[in-house]
Amino acid sequence: MNTIFRCAAAVFILFAIAGCGKRLSEATLPIGIKTGDLYYTQVTLQYEKGRHHTTNYRKGKLLPINTQVQLKEISGDDIQLEILPSHSKLRIENVEKHTGDDVRQAFNKLFGKNKVDLSGFTRSERDYIDLGRVGQGMRKKAVIAAIGYPPITETPSLDGNEWTFWSSRFNRFIVKFQNDKVAQIQE
Repeated sequence: MNTIFRCAAAVFILFAIAGCGKRLSEATLPIGIKTGDLYYTQVTLQYEKGRHHTTNYRKGKLLPINTQVQLKEISGDDIQLEILPSHSKLRIENVEKHTGDDVRQAFNKLFGKNKVDLSGFTRSERDYIDLGRVGQGMRKKAVIAAIGYPPITETPSLDGNEWTFWSSRFNRFIVKFQNDKVAQIQE
């Protein structure tokens, strides 16, 4: 009886482990998305130890907007990339409860086939985007380009005038808008 129980438990564990890291086939990837293809970051990202959480913690190394990357794999809640030309590896961990997006939707927000046209931003906005920072007077679309999307747990809509970002797991800052422009940054 113990042998049967142990075998059943081992089979259950194997199936559980195999299902967790399920790699998405080419057919289940978003239309136009293929592993091995080149893409560009659509927002400035920050990452630590080769990982970026879509919760979008604002700490770590800066990966500028329009950085070329190669898609290696999408599986489960992860996106595996190679940053070009350095060939560094980057793992994007999608945290759906903080983004409201599945891994495919997260990919489409963060990466695109074309570079972002920065000419529509003011000189000041472009400077902040290059730094991965927010500054007074920036429009909402410039804030997204500079630091990405805020977690939906505290900013359920981008139409609101207060966006809460997480500097780290325990620290937050609020970007307050007036007339679609940054009026205040509350640490």
